[in-house]
Amino acid sequence: MNRYPRDMSGHGANPPAANWPNGAKIAVQIVLNYEEGGENNILHGDAASEAFLSEITGAQPWFGQRHWNMETLYEYGSRAGFWRLHRMLSGLPITVYGVATALARAPQQVSAMKSSGWEIASHGLKWVEHKDMGEEEERAQIAEAIRLHTEVVGEAPQGWYTGRCSNNTVRLTAETGEFAYVADSYGDDLPYWSKEGGVDQLIVPYTMDCNDMRFGIQAGFTNGDQFESYIKDSFDFLYEEGEAGAPKMLSIGLHCRIMGRPGRAAALRRVIEYMKSHKDVWFATRLEIAQHWAKENPAMTTAPASQMTRETFVSEFGGIFEHSAWIAEGAFDLELGPTHDNAQGVHQALARIFRSATEEQRLGVLTAHPDLAGKLAAAKRLTAESTAEQAAAGLDALTAEEHASFTDLNNAYTTKFGFPFIIAVRDNTKASIMAAFKRRISNDRDVEFSEACKQVERIAELRLIEKFEA
Repeated sequence: MNRYPRDMSGHGANPPAANWPNGAKIAVQIVLNYEEGGENNILHGDAASEAFLSEITGAQPWFGQRHWNMETLYEYGSRAGFWRLHRMLSGLPITVYGVATALARAPQQVSAMKSSGWEIASHGLKWVEHKDMGEEEERAQIAEAIRLHTEVVGEAPQGWYTGRCSNNTVRLTAETGEFAYVADSYGDDLPYWSKEGGVDQLIVPYTMDCNDMRFGIQAGFTNGDQFESYIKDSFDFLYEEGEAGAPKMLSIGLHCRIMGRPGRAAALRRVIEYMKSHKDVWFATRLEIAQHWAKENPAMTTAPASQMTRETFVSEFGGIFEHSAWIAEGAFDLELGPTHDNAQGVHQALARIFRSATEEQRLGVLTAHPDLAGKLAAAKRLTAESTAEQAAAGLDALTAEEHASFTDLNNAYTTKFGFPFIIAVRDNTKASIMAAFKRRISNDRDVEFSEACKQVERIAELRLIEKFEA
């Protein structure tokens, strides 16, 4: 199968209802990354010093050497920054992304996290890049991260976020079956399910924009006011969407060595007070959000369209274009993927085959359609789809006069064009159908052929929408 793995559609225009507890308009999720003591360091068996997310602009790794300045910048996070943030956030449900080796070097901090009831999710074994790891090496590191985390914290992590991940990370973590959620995604404002290695894995997306990491990059925040303004704007916009009936999730990412600095902590305090001043705000851990979402919006139990076998795909969609299973057969061979696992996605694939077909093939699709209120309807020989569609417009309950009018128009139309009159009856009433019939019969053949093809596509779209909603 020619399949494209990325999902470019997601929840689409009408995302599933979040139904946050107590009618909350927004879920606010604050992450505190605990990485200090797990970063690159030759003391940890790494080849070089750390170079990522610090106060040193443009830092480079020092191979074979310790980097004293970098080490002490990280140490600030564990020695001072953590405690400042803990005092500020201890009354809130926080999720910690804990690097396992860093947690092992932080007994007092772990004790404080647990005393505050914070969720401690796994942030991997070490705070290092995974992009160049072989699959077996990364699998082994994930297993060791779970083992060490459990040993240090006293319970296994239920959430995972690598951050510096590889293309295999989400699949490898999902395959463990250990995690209620994986957060290695920035692709949505709501959780979503992803099929990874045959496993339905819940993804609770994270953030890089509402994240204090932007203090450590050149295109980022330079003072606390910028962070405060950006977070407030993000909160306000999502809160407004929630008031309009489409609640979302706001993720905020913090680091002990970055936000723990006093000049930035002041901005965070103002942000927290601002969000607390609003009604109907659900502050939650990522685990609480994951558990809630899994209950409200469980994973699909049927195979998505892009993962169906050819036989199943044709069986499911072969009748969408009337009596023209060859269209579904052609669509199956296109580059399908998760983005096609919805009504619009399947419709695009089917319509592409129809549009690229010869005129003779498209004429065959048109002639496969029955007359409206014609002989097949009277003999009850329509497809189930056509029967329901014609009944919805009242074409199964015509008066004798109406039936005679339809018969005369059908005969005249078919004689002129060589195919039956086609219209998406679910978009119309009996009266508008009759009006369109009388109007379109005066078209020339090319214009009417084009219009009939558009109507065939619309009928297919409506059938798919109904099918997917069911």
